[in-house]
Amino acid sequence: MSDHAILSASGSHRWLNCLPSARLELEFEDRENIAAAEGTAAHALCEHKLRKALNMKSKRPTSSFDSNEMEQYTDDYIDFVMEQLELAKQSCKDPLILIEQKLDFSCYVPQGFGTGDAIIISDEKIHIIDFKYGRGVLVDVVENPQMKLYGIGALEIYDSLYDIKEVSMTIFQPRRENISTWTIPVEELRSWAENELKPKANLAINGEGNYVSGEWCTFCRASVKCRARAEAKLELARTEFKLPPLLTDMEIEEILHKISDLTKWANEIFAYALDSAINHGKQWDGFKVVEGRSNRKYKDEEAVANVAKANGYKDIYRQSLITITEMQKLMGKKQFEEILGDFIYKPPGKPTLVPITDKREGINISNVNDEFNKIMEDEDYDK
Repeated sequence: MSDHAILSASGSHRWLNCLPSARLELEFEDRENIAAAEGTAAHALCEHKLRKALNMKSKRPTSSFDSNEMEQYTDDYIDFVMEQLELAKQSCKDPLILIEQKLDFSCYVPQGFGTGDAIIISDEKIHIIDFKYGRGVLVDVVENPQMKLYGIGALEIYDSLYDIKEVSMTIFQPRRENISTWTIPVEELRSWAENELKPKANLAINGEGNYVSGEWCTFCRASVKCRARAEAKLELARTEFKLPPLLTDMEIEEILHKISDLTKWANEIFAYALDSAINHGKQWDGFKVVEGRSNRKYKDEEAVANVAKANGYKDIYRQSLITITEMQKLMGKKQFEEILGDFIYKPPGKPTLVPITDKREGINISNVNDEFNKIMEDEDYDK
């Protein structure tokens, strides 16, 4: 069995919507970007901490991504998993917890397998907890195909040993303040697997079906050169919009739904073209590579300080408090709350327009004007 399934659980949202995409992606090199590498490091730390919390042997991993932020978020994940384990013990004498468990769902998806971060199995329930360290895309747990595939894989192992009636799935995405759980009865999960998943997977493994562009294109390796996606995005670009004051509200709503993905796609095309020019010598007709703008930097800060002080300039340093995360780590959670709890607040973020499906609560517009204007004054909008 290879390390990567063609029809992977993590890519299921993509290949279930765009059936031939999984085969098409094989033509492109799988490059791990910085965000993915950071996520891998965070997962390794989660695994280590969870094993230690369960009194299992484990050697702490290290990486260049180690930070106070990662320490805090992985601690939060461990706290959550252990809380769920204690809840399971209330209805089951001896629940089973699995860490980084290989899950095989090849009975529905050819060669299909994945890995569950944490799985708690009790008398009548399986609870799958998936750690997401990314901050870019908010992951919705409801009807999440990756989580449902994990559920199917877990049932294949443990349904014969336990009388499982339902499967709960939790997305733990701390950097987006997204900790959400969704539960589905076993019969419904198996019905989805048999009637929807299996037929589509059989087409996808053979590269059959139609190419369909959508938000699932985000992490597709073929997305930059995909003709179906280009045609979908250019459809909006070909539209001859009138000046904004003459657009109807309905036209503006249509643009709002499409423009974010269109802009993202355009940026991806630009990044691909730049990479091809710099790293592969590609000459794009009508374009050239130039040196971008940069900011001045000190060659040697210590030498600069010494020279400045020697010339009579003393007030050349700034002093600031350590970050809240560092302070909490220094004091510990309990002491931090007791000593500084009353001194900490979270200011409102800058108002932004998002799709109605976003999980965040809407703002009361009548109360936001003054705060919004203050935020606008504090921001540098010339960048």
